[in-house]
Amino acid sequence: MSILVTGGAGYIGAHTVWELAEAGRDVVVADNLSTGFRAAVHPKARFYALDIRDRAALDGLFEAERIDGVIHFAASSQVAESMADPLKYYDNNLHGTMVLLSAMVSHGVKRLVFSSTAAVYGEPERVPILETDRTVPTNTYGETKLSMERMMAWVSRAHGLSYVALRYFNACGAHPSGLIGEAHDPETHLIPIILQVPNGQREKLTIYGGDYPTPDGTCVRDYIHVTDLAQAHILALDYLMAGGANNVFNLGNGAGFSNREVVAAARRVTGHSIPAVIGPRRAGDPSRLVASSEKARSVLGWDPKFADLEAIIATAWVWHKSHPRGYGA
Repeated sequence: MSILVTGGAGYIGAHTVWELAEAGRDVVVADNLSTGFRAAVHPKARFYALDIRDRAALDGLFEAERIDGVIHFAASSQVAESMADPLKYYDNNLHGTMVLLSAMVSHGVKRLVFSSTAAVYGEPERVPILETDRTVPTNTYGETKLSMERMMAWVSRAHGLSYVALRYFNACGAHPSGLIGEAHDPETHLIPIILQVPNGQREKLTIYGGDYPTPDGTCVRDYIHVTDLAQAHILALDYLMAGGANNVFNLGNGAGFSNREVVAAARRVTGHSIPAVIGPRRAGDPSRLVASSEKARSVLGWDPKFADLEAIIATAWVWHKSHPRGYGA
């Protein structure tokens, strides 16, 4: 039986595909390559160039492959863009998931691991965030992800779908081999943007907002290495295959780092001064997001290997130095 990874040519999806393939799993990837890269897909995975909103194409995939479980990454994921173009996010994220779930129901595929986000919480009631805390998103991206979770719950009730939603925030780093890593156009994630400065691709870094209610005035986030995230998705799928009940898990290191602290760590890793200035806030950004992952550790047996921020940035630096133009170099 095979595992379908939607969005498996994207950043986190591709790393998950690599971990699955290297573990000897049979993997099928579906991606429309709007933001993903064919070169990022593991050579052992079977690739389908399709959009999950295309029901006929999905039906063809499910008819051609014996899919036992789905890991669902396919979605738009930029906070600022979601605020400027919310309808795109409802179309791609919510409508796309609806079509995927409909195809799964029709073809009798019952297990789904969903790549959700800590953005579903909005401004948290407390830090670290627990899975039982209230969900009041402050941006369209988080709102669509929360709606996708709710859709899965209702489909589960009606059709017996088993699902796990994994809520995490800042994926970062690159595969330890240096073969795949993070590449977005335009780039919106903090660590790769920081590394563009020592890589000679920008003169300075602009930090969005310096007046947040945090110790140094800049946003605080929980940074998780992409390989650790990939392993959590695999553990969640195995949990469902073993008969685990529907569940939601946070994935985090339990410690947040401010934007200024991330810049300081990057300076130490690269040996570059990395000039930085404070710019205006970005719409929809909560001040502090740090997730408790105790539940994932105890129930799934998740044991992240990259807890040190400098070690995470070092893997990213290896990738970006050797691939300054992403998969185009």
